[in-house]
Amino acid sequence: MDYGLWTMDYGLWTMDYGLWTMDYRLCSIFPTFTSTILHDNILHLMEPSLSEQRLTFLRQSIGKVISNSPSNFMNWLAPVLIKAEHGILVCQYTIRKEMTNPYQILHGGVTAGIIDDLIGATVFTMGLNERYTTVNNYIDYFATASEGDEVIAETSIVKRGRTILNLQCEIFLPSKKRLIAKGYSNMLNIG
Repeated sequence: MDYGLWTMDYGLWTMDYGLWTMDYRLCSIFPTFTSTILHDNILHLMEPSLSEQRLTFLRQSIGKVISNSPSNFMNWLAPVLIKAEHGILVCQYTIRKEMTNPYQILHGGVTAGIIDDLIGATVFTMGLNERYTTVNNYIDYFATASEGDEVIAETSIVKRGRTILNLQCEIFLPSKKRLIAKGYSNMLNIG
């Protein structure tokens, strides 16, 4: 029998969370303990997760230049947020004169900064209570971008461990259909 979130199957109560199902066989053995668990889990389902709260906040900036980030560097980079999902951010950056090197192409340090900063913001979307810091940043540079070019940076989670998160960021130059750079970062849980 289906009772919305609850399903009764031969006296066994289960709760469907979408991604996984929790089995409450202990209900008959420890009714007080399990009813508390059930109550807490129902309340948890009704409240938006920290990740969803943060994504809701970020999504208000979709299509706009980010200028109120807690990261002063991100404010200086002035990206336009295109997409914000759990573990994924996509931003567009316009290359300005102060972002270029003496050859008037995007400075490798700015490219590294875009990768590092956007990966850090991606960790924010994951809704983790712990703080994370970059322990390494590995970047391959493939092509150049010039002043006035618009580049797109997209992040994703490669592996989530208990202590280390590994994420990647790819920077594209859509006008020339080129991958400019690809970087990986390990982020250390510092509590």
